[in-house]
Amino acid sequence: MTEEKNRISVRDLVYIAAAAALIAVCSFITIPVGPVPVTLQVFGVFLSLRLLGVRRGAAAVAVWIALGAVGVPVFSGFSGGLGRLFGVTGGYIVGFLFSALFYWAITRLAGDSLPAVLAAMLAGLAVCYAFGTLWFYAVSLSAGKETTLSYVLSVCVWPFLPFDLLKIGLVETVFRLLPKKLTASLR
Repeated sequence: MTEEKNRISVRDLVYIAAAAALIAVCSFITIPVGPVPVTLQVFGVFLSLRLLGVRRGAAAVAVWIALGAVGVPVFSGFSGGLGRLFGVTGGYIVGFLFSALFYWAITRLAGDSLPAVLAAMLAGLAVCYAFGTLWFYAVSLSAGKETTLSYVLSVCVWPFLPFDLLKIGLVETVFRLLPKKLTASLR
């Protein structure tokens, strides 16, 4: 890679900030359904990756997490802080960063075709679910709550799967509806 390719331009910073803001806004759109709310975070994360590419999209996810970690209310329910990251839903938040890495790995190996992108988003979603579910389980156990993995899956994964699959479909629909000139200029 050339040195110029590794530099982050002001334009990159603006795109990263805008995508982090998009993820935050998507976090604010919340439907409380139990210990894990339904949000549009999956949509915001994958749309950022799809529009900006992995490097800037993943940077936007990292910025969003960092802002929330220092207390800026960018997480669901207009919340932030380390307590939120170490709470029962913190694994999902951190899982989004690993989702970006899986998205990168799959699209790097398989390309940018529709099947590859959809496979990358589905794998990223599975990774986020894995991080979040295991974290939820561990935090619940450490708080002295008797729980089973079956129960955790019933409150953390199964109710969200149809919505998240719709969000992934919506990401690709939005991406394809945008003018090609615009999507090309964002990358």
